[in-house]
Amino acid sequence: MKQNRKQANQYDKIFKENIEAVIPSLMQNVLGITAVSLEELPDDIQHTKERKPDVLKKVTDNLGNTFVLQIEFQVADEPEMVYRMAEYCIMLAHKYKLPIRQFVIFLGKTGPQMETELLMEDLRFRYHLRSIKAIDYHLFLKSGKPEEIVFAVLSNFGPDKPETAIGNIVDRLEETTGTDLTLKKYINQLRILAELRKLDLQIDEIMESIAKYLNEENDYFVVKAKRKIVENLLKETDMALDKIAKIAGVTVDFVMDIKQKLSAGK
Repeated sequence: MKQNRKQANQYDKIFKENIEAVIPSLMQNVLGITAVSLEELPDDIQHTKERKPDVLKKVTDNLGNTFVLQIEFQVADEPEMVYRMAEYCIMLAHKYKLPIRQFVIFLGKTGPQMETELLMEDLRFRYHLRSIKAIDYHLFLKSGKPEEIVFAVLSNFGPDKPETAIGNIVDRLEETTGTDLTLKKYINQLRILAELRKLDLQIDEIMESIAKYLNEENDYFVVKAKRKIVENLLKETDMALDKIAKIAGVTVDFVMDIKQKLSAGK
């Protein structure tokens, strides 16, 4: 539970740091909105209770329509989302007296299953649900902003193998960051988001693409990758412990510890 909360905090931190840079592209490529003006709106909606939307903007689009845009980012399916969005809608309409357009952008690996409509005898409500997994990752790669490029790891790789896509993302981050310190910041964000997506490849394959940027001996992802290599070698081969240690770049004690844990788990 504590680890899940820590991961959620990491994801929230990335979204908060990057969201303003990503919003124009998300609106154009994911929501189909071409904005000619954007105005920040206060994110505290007080009526019967306080709500804080992830994104809240007053938008005028290229057709001359002016409306309130609300965007929520959702990592997992939320059975109560339709009620939550309906509450938002009523409070926003009451406060701003403008049309309301609401979107939930789903960031999970599988397709979202949340209800998007609420139909009652005297009420008909609907919000729009988009999955970032349905978006071609090249749309994010085209950006010149590293804050936006990192989100490519959550989108659709198409025919590209995951390790190829990860390599392309890292290359673009390298091209769009000015210093090693800035590059490392976005590489770290990339690693966290890769965990969120739970990519269909071993973590050590991800590490092949980004290992040159990681120098800390005890980095969590480095240790995790080495642990997986050792586990696979112990399970699939009869190699001597010292040979496994040499291949994985760890100590014999490290290998022995994993072997004991594997034996205890049988």
